[in-house]
Amino acid sequence: MSGYTLMHEHTTIDLSGVKKDMDCRLDCYDETVKEYHRLHELGVGTIVDVTCDGMGRNPEYVSRVEEETGVHIVQSTGFYKEPFLPERVYGSTVEQLAQWMIGEVTKGIENGPKAGMIGEIGTSKDVMTDEERKVFDAAILAAEETKAPIYTHTTLGTCGLEQALYLRRSSLDLSRVVIGHMDLSGDLDYIRRVLATGVTIGFDTVGKKAYLPDETRVEFLKALEAEGMLGQVVLSMDLTRKSHLAYKGGIGYSYLIETFLPMLKEAGIAEESIQKMLVDNPKRILYGE
Repeated sequence: MSGYTLMHEHTTIDLSGVKKDMDCRLDCYDETVKEYHRLHELGVGTIVDVTCDGMGRNPEYVSRVEEETGVHIVQSTGFYKEPFLPERVYGSTVEQLAQWMIGEVTKGIENGPKAGMIGEIGTSKDVMTDEERKVFDAAILAAEETKAPIYTHTTLGTCGLEQALYLRRSSLDLSRVVIGHMDLSGDLDYIRRVLATGVTIGFDTVGKKAYLPDETRVEFLKALEAEGMLGQVVLSMDLTRKSHLAYKGGIGYSYLIETFLPMLKEAGIAEESIQKMLVDNPKRILYGE
């Protein structure tokens, strides 16, 4: 594993059925390949693709992008959140779902690559539903068995503390658990409370300025650096729509490296801190290093 790692991306995803919006079907192969080539040139060696079952996952498509671009793509197992959960979740026990995830980690996804991440498993806005709790329970069992890391989804940063405390009740190594989208909480004190549980958090919606200005993300990261907390932070963008890509006028996958990192450096955030968030922390989470 060399270079930067983006810890929460989607190479292809399809949420268009539930969202009734074809922009949410990210299936523009040639444009994605072009952008991943650019990421490789910019020093990105690894992308964690957290597209799981029920999100239009396509492991063969992702493997082709990996082969063509030279960017290592870690693929994922698990289930997202309501209303995107597949029927399998409703008709299965916690143990059955756990065994399914374990199989994808140890044997492979649909006769393809082995899953290197359990995620993104999620909660709804302000609540963990019964079916979402079932997925969390299954993910805990699968992670305890396989030692695979877990990456969660919080809806607009809500339930991040609840997720962290729920996962902390298990025997999991919390240093290899990432609570996602915590930047979207927009609340630095709340973020500190989540970090205090021992988990890592994702500032993983970089560039999504309609939700939170990037200047605020920079300000929060600067404060966390001063408090010695950046050993528990990873970065990514979570692009999910065709309109997010450069060919449609969006910010594109390279925005984090080409635009956001210069903002961090301009704010005085040290190169060592950037290395922690984009190199060291991902290594620990993915490989226990």
